[in-house]
Amino acid sequence: MRVLRPLLLCVLLASVAGASEREKNFVRALMLSEHPDDGTHRVYVKRQVVTTLRFEKAVDSSRTKMLGWEGRLEPLAVVRNKVILEPLHDLNDEEGIPLVVTLVDGTAVPFLLRPPAWEQQERPDQQVDVYKDREGYAAMHAALRRALQENGTLAEENQRYRKEETSEDHALAALLVAGAVAQTPFMIASRINGEDGDTKLKATVFRGKGKAAVVLTIKNVSMKQGWSMKSARLLSVSSGRESTVAVRATRPSIAPGESGVVAFVADKSAFIEDGKLTSVFLELYRQDGLRQAVVQLDPDLVAQ
Repeated sequence: MRVLRPLLLCVLLASVAGASEREKNFVRALMLSEHPDDGTHRVYVKRQVVTTLRFEKAVDSSRTKMLGWEGRLEPLAVVRNKVILEPLHDLNDEEGIPLVVTLVDGTAVPFLLRPPAWEQQERPDQQVDVYKDREGYAAMHAALRRALQENGTLAEENQRYRKEETSEDHALAALLVAGAVAQTPFMIASRINGEDGDTKLKATVFRGKGKAAVVLTIKNVSMKQGWSMKSARLLSVSSGRESTVAVRATRPSIAPGESGVVAFVADKSAFIEDGKLTSVFLELYRQDGLRQAVVQLDPDLVAQ
């Protein structure tokens, strides 16, 4: 990991530090009877992510097999009703590893282990709960939980969109991402470049009247994988308290070989803690959950 630290800015490229503590444990429910015409079910796996398949009944380890896994995954682990998978490295786009899980009642369930397709906004599976009887209590409960989660997500998005329509910070971020800096109260405070294996960043930090901003120009130099922003966080350096940050991007996903711009605007209130100005960290996470960049913003940016 390469670290670049001027007075105002620190960019850490493709850092996994802190990502594992902050990522939610995503659980996906798979109802076998929902796919009567699809005999093989896909499971998305990735290096450094342990994937657990959880079944309603115990698994017969002697009849549970993977084909062609050697050198790609750790040996298969079966613990009662769970099958544990851990890739040694990321699978190539064209790779697929067949897996057949056989339960103690003789039921055989075929799977195909595949890498996540970022252009389709897929994420690696952390836990997949597999249900054979969709009318059973556990399956019904999982389906209800999934529906409630989806409804909650939609409600949060609608509320966020309503706030963004009237937010001054989001309006400023929209101007910055469009390159209309002259129409904003911001002045350039610092510039820095950085890169890792598949991403190049050009970061510009701005100071303004009671606000600070960061504009990132991101070039995806990967030959096969798209880039997109998963989330952004604004954290106090001293306590870790999280504040809101306005975000605007030129496009939702950056294709291989192309570039995009993401702008962030933070209000002065985010820099105030216990009545005093303090520094904050702006963290950017990409589509696979890795922390792509950290920008340290000092109080001088909003002191005027």
